[in-house]
Amino acid sequence: MSIRHTTKGRTVLTAVAITTGLVLTVAGCGGGDGDKDKDASSSSSSPAKGGEGEDDKQESGAPPAQQVLAEVKGGGLTLAVTSATRDGGGFVTVEGTVTNGSGKSWVAADWRGDERELAGNGGSIAGAGLIDKTGRKKYLVLRDTEGRCLCTRFTGGVQPGETTEWFAQFPAPPEGTNEVDFQVGAMPPASIDLSEGE
Repeated sequence: MSIRHTTKGRTVLTAVAITTGLVLTVAGCGGGDGDKDKDASSSSSSPAKGGEGEDDKQESGAPPAQQVLAEVKGGGLTLAVTSATRDGGGFVTVEGTVTNGSGKSWVAADWRGDERELAGNGGSIAGAGLIDKTGRKKYLVLRDTEGRCLCTRFTGGVQPGETTEWFAQFPAPPEGTNEVDFQVGAMPPASIDLSEGE
């Protein structure tokens, strides 16, 4: 019996030793992979914090740069036209930016237009026009039944160094007319190409 118990004991000890060895091996492998995963995640997150990955995210998150169709300057202001699109309903929507480089607050009083009907539009781009040189016709900003322009109002003015966006809607020139001049206030005319809307 002592030999039998000894053999059984050795078998049990061998089985325990093998099992323990396997458990430690698996645990060791698992721990090593975990460390590698941590290292991999650390190294993969490191470039995202200060490497190329962040630059890619910033570029994709940033608004795309606007294409400037025309730019004119006058009185310390820079007027840029970034879009001039024919809409389906027979209108043209012109959009852009104005930058105040005059050194003082600007309220767009002379951009409102001289017509009595436009007096209620305050500081706005209501006095703008599209000039079709080929057809010899000027298109004024559209208005609602109460004389309010379908355009931007510069509420509170534009402070020195600031840039603000604007828009104005006009009746569309005939289909064959693809180039017009945009003009407002004392600013020089800006020649722009009309594009077709979606």
